[in-house]
Amino acid sequence: MIFKKKPKAADLGAVISELEQAVDARDGARTERAFTATLNGLQQAADTECVLAGPRLAALLPAFPPTGPRPLLATAAGFCVESGADPVACAEPILDGVRQSLLDALEFARRWTADGGAGQELPEPDQKIIDDALLTRLGGDTYEATRLALAWCSVEDWQPPALAVLCRSAEVRRRLASALLPACRDLEALGRHDLKCLAYALAVLDDEPLIVLHRPTGQGFEVRIGGIGDNFQLHTLLAHVLVGGGHVPGAAPSAESVRLATDPEPARGRSDVVAIGAFELLAPDGERIWNEGLPDDIPVVEGYRLLVLDEPTYRRSWNADRFFPHLPGSAELTRVLTPDEAQTWFARTSSGKEG
Repeated sequence: MIFKKKPKAADLGAVISELEQAVDARDGARTERAFTATLNGLQQAADTECVLAGPRLAALLPAFPPTGPRPLLATAAGFCVESGADPVACAEPILDGVRQSLLDALEFARRWTADGGAGQELPEPDQKIIDDALLTRLGGDTYEATRLALAWCSVEDWQPPALAVLCRSAEVRRRLASALLPACRDLEALGRHDLKCLAYALAVLDDEPLIVLHRPTGQGFEVRIGGIGDNFQLHTLLAHVLVGGGHVPGAAPSAESVRLATDPEPARGRSDVVAIGAFELLAPDGERIWNEGLPDDIPVVEGYRLLVLDEPTYRRSWNADRFFPHLPGSAELTRVLTPDEAQTWFARTSSGKEG
């Protein structure tokens, strides 16, 4: 939950109308007052008010200056999504803001490195670093330099509203996520921002066909997956479908671990349920696919993601809670491959054969 709620007070719709009018009039002082009133109103609003408020707040994002409280406005819209507002109606302005912030933060890093040399460490993302010397170092006009520096310092603030829309709509993920993922990973790789949750959400696969080869039995399967936050969850669901379905030998996951991975209702806090690993997850070239990774890590071969399952090399167990509490996963066996089909796919792996 992004904000905590307080007792009912002012009419939220009227407060947002004042904010819209202030923004339209480009009246900075009036906008600041109305924005403060909006934030206060949200903490006191009923969910029914938030449902209507979310798209209106998201629609204001493009008109807010990049050097102003745009991430906080996005957070307010994300709070409304958490309270029931339509994620599809709110997503595009929020994720456009995320994308611009990611690109501006990367440009900040490029200019910092170009000026100070590759050996000089990038600064921590703290607004205390923003001073005249920094802005001079970044070059360009003062407004542009300030925008880049603020993006560097505030990009993590975009993560909660982004997750609010990404984790509640497969349509949002399909339409908008892929354009943001490369910049998110590039910025996270610089080591100054914690964007793991955003990167994982942007990489979630939906309605994705997966060819799964079980090396010990030589069998092959086509599985369709969606909404899976990490490979721990994928591992549990593949064991449920293949072992629990009687297709391959092994110990099936518990009913409770499967429920935690798939329940449409959001998870409430952490459980003490333990999942036990049934397989070794391998890429076609024999490299390990880590449980800590993502289904997106599974290589694409001939238009399908291709995953090889082998006997586990050691006993693995993990907490069965899913990575994204609001995002239920799914794995459906769409068909069992014929022996000839399975052999054709095994020929595309490192050993070239099953068993």
